[in-house]
Amino acid sequence: MPIDSALVGALHVKYLREQDLGGDEHLHHTLFQTSTIDALLEGSYEGDVSVAELGAHGDFGLGTFDALDGEMICLDGTFYQVKADGKAYPVDGKARTPFAVVTVFEPNVSQALSMPMDFEALCGYVDGVIGDGAVCCAIRVDGHLEYVKTRSVPRQHKPYPPLVEVVENQPTFELRDVSGSLVGFRFPDYAQGLNVSGYHFHFITADRSAGGHVLGCTLTRGELHIDREGDLRLELPPDVGLPAPDQSAEKGETLDRIERE
Repeated sequence: MPIDSALVGALHVKYLREQDLGGDEHLHHTLFQTSTIDALLEGSYEGDVSVAELGAHGDFGLGTFDALDGEMICLDGTFYQVKADGKAYPVDGKARTPFAVVTVFEPNVSQALSMPMDFEALCGYVDGVIGDGAVCCAIRVDGHLEYVKTRSVPRQHKPYPPLVEVVENQPTFELRDVSGSLVGFRFPDYAQGLNVSGYHFHFITADRSAGGHVLGCTLTRGELHIDREGDLRLELPPDVGLPAPDQSAEKGETLDRIERE
């Protein structure tokens, strides 16, 4: 049976185990996540949920793959794997993930972005559109980018190192004058431990040939779509427990270094 539900800030969270996954129906404005960012930080890279199972819960999202083998992007129901060469590859449904979050993308807000924005300005603009800092959102931006810097990570081998060590040797890529899609989420501060608080974006080119985890970008123009989320269904692997609340400066700095550098 599912673990008891909880209210984390303004987000209703329902905890699940793998055996509970088959009976879920499509729910509006509901996130589905496997494992936690805390577990990933500590080196829990064993794939627990298949891409096919993820696809039953959403058509939009991001994450990683078994053994931390690259960056995951789910867009319009298709899953892609950006490997350590920076190239994007379609993914077989049998592939597994240790950490991912997806949703059935149904935007509440859609608007044109006609002014150039760097990454910080874009996040600030989205904050203004959303208004409520306690709201979880899925965010899609389709458009033209003057510049985007991405990264991926190579497949890891046991004993798995912690994530902060992995990203010290991450390959990075710079794309210029490119069209594509930013796929991401904004989680409030209270969700730290469950997921990355703040903004987390992955990128894929319009021809679906390249992408990765976004470290920075300059958007020329585009279309912004926001889906406000009210519920989170969190699947916990057998060896992963509920994260303890931790909004310490040290944890925040570690996550910021992993996400932004």
